Amino acid sequence: MVAVPVATLPPFVAKVEHVTKADLPWSWRPGCPVAPSQLRRIRLGYVGFDGNAHVGTIIVNERVTGQVTAIFRRLYGERFPIRSILPIDVYHGSDSRSTAADNTSSFNCRAAVAPGPKHWSMHAYGEAIDVNAVENPYIQNGHVTPLNAAAFADRTNVRPGMAVTGGPLVRAFALVGWGWGGRWSPSPDYQHFSTNGR
Repeated sequence: MVAVPVATLPPFVAKVEHVTKADLPWSWRPGCPVAPSQLRRIRLGYVGFDGNAHVGTIIVNERVTGQVTAIFRRLYGERFPIRSILPIDVYHGSDSRSTAADNTSSFNCRAAVAPGPKHWSMHAYGEAIDVNAVENPYIQNGHVTPLNAAAFADRTNVRPGMAVTGGPLVRAFALVGWGWGGRWSPSPDYQHFSTNGR
């Protein structure tokens, strides 16, 4: 059997930049729990499902830029595949459009999608990231979101891009102390990672 050579990737890149209200036309509005001045844009490298290096853009809280950079540097080094990394504003602030496109994103000033009293999602603070939403769906009362993720509801059939216990994605977030929604019961959110586990 002949070994197939693995292409060499360029060095990982991560550039942190300030953002303004104008950069967040759909994701931010007055009354949000953080101001644009508390957020940062990170242009960072990732490995796509094609095995090649790409550069994506994610908006996060300024407090977690170091952690987020460390997470994605590790994923890049392990060649963990990510479909795309684009700000939610590309999808006009629509989580449903972003997740259906299998996008990875963070900041979006919105309420949590959870039972009980209405409260801010950790995404509204820029301290949560959803990764590969199709490969890692949210399963609530047997309902799979996004709809095109139904094939990935079976978590025993592990495929590229999936978040699984002990896998590179879950491990990368755990190493910086972030919690994983895949452990929520009875409604696991496999794509969701956050600073406080909620």
